[in-house]
Amino acid sequence: MSKLKVLMFGWEFPPYKSGGLGTACYGLTKALSKQNVEVTFVMPVTPEGAKAKFVKLIGASNIAKNVKIKTIDSPLKAYMTSASYEEQYYTWGSNKKQVYGKDLYQEVQRYAQIAKHIAKTEPHDIIHCHDWMTYQAGINAKKASKKPLIMHLHATEFDRTADNPDHRISHIEWQGLDQADIIITNSHFSKKNIIKHYKIHPDKIQVVHWGIDEAPTMNYKPEKKDKTVLFLGRVTIQKGPDYFIEVAKKVLEHEPNTKFVIVGDGDMLPRMINRTAELGITDKVIFTGALSGEDVHKAFQTADLYVMPSVSEPFGLVALESLKNRTPVLISKQSGVSEVLKNALKTDFWDLNKMTDMIVNVLRHTALQEELKEHGTREAQKFNLDEPARKIKEVYQRIK
Repeated sequence: MSKLKVLMFGWEFPPYKSGGLGTACYGLTKALSKQNVEVTFVMPVTPEGAKAKFVKLIGASNIAKNVKIKTIDSPLKAYMTSASYEEQYYTWGSNKKQVYGKDLYQEVQRYAQIAKHIAKTEPHDIIHCHDWMTYQAGINAKKASKKPLIMHLHATEFDRTADNPDHRISHIEWQGLDQADIIITNSHFSKKNIIKHYKIHPDKIQVVHWGIDEAPTMNYKPEKKDKTVLFLGRVTIQKGPDYFIEVAKKVLEHEPNTKFVIVGDGDMLPRMINRTAELGITDKVIFTGALSGEDVHKAFQTADLYVMPSVSEPFGLVALESLKNRTPVLISKQSGVSEVLKNALKTDFWDLNKMTDMIVNVLRHTALQEELKEHGTREAQKFNLDEPARKIKEVYQRIK
């Protein structure tokens, strides 16, 4: 039986990643390779980035012989907005400005044109695209090779912006979903949003709940006096950092010896720092910026509770990551992971009173914390990427 060959378009992949999408792409390609699927992964990287020991890193990580990385010379990055692209554009010299698009949408089009050439030269049976920046690339690749097209939607523009979309991006998303032969998404929560916002027929959408293979190799036991509550993620409207700050103020009225740690960067960070000052809790809230590697595991293992107050979270891998670090979780009901995770506290992101009660109970009652930790950690071990990869391979075989 010949290997299935997949031409996969993404916009981030370790070590070039800024969020869960890079982790998801890495884990998926690794799991697919174990199932004898050959993946050519195409992503944008600037020449400066491409000088990093990327190929060696991929080899050293043992991602497997069935995965090949192709990089396109482009400054596109995950979670980029038109404003952040423009900010970057004006820092460049004239040489770069002649090569790259003057705005985000021009650069996405340039990426799409290059994709057409790659589709003509790289042997493949299936085209698989991850999120909106790659959708036009996927449409062009399909036109060039006439192969089936899968659009994998990890988050809609409506999720990322809490229902205040950039209509140019939402139009690109609609085009991609409309042109796809099949759509894969990570939860029924996300499927409902796709149907609601883009009027896609339900039969075209396949739900594949996600998992995470990465497990901590360290066991960190910090010396600390205060209880610690953790937020870890992009500091953007989608992730609900403003709700985390407001609930911190309320919890501190009951448990004053508590520290609130915010790990991550994003456009709301300055506003969140200002809000802690307005609430008079600057001495109780720590902003670390983005962390990576072992520092992320340390952040989880230092915390008594991880809180994910997302406004709209198609899945929520970070909740599984927390449990694999033996840290109990409180998650928003407006998330995909809440569909499948039983041993977690759950509340609506806007219900600050209920969220406060839950946090205070965990901080006060060691037995509750231990129960959530033990049962949650055991449950999280079941969520690896072998099963999602098997289901995705079945989709490939069905539409090939």
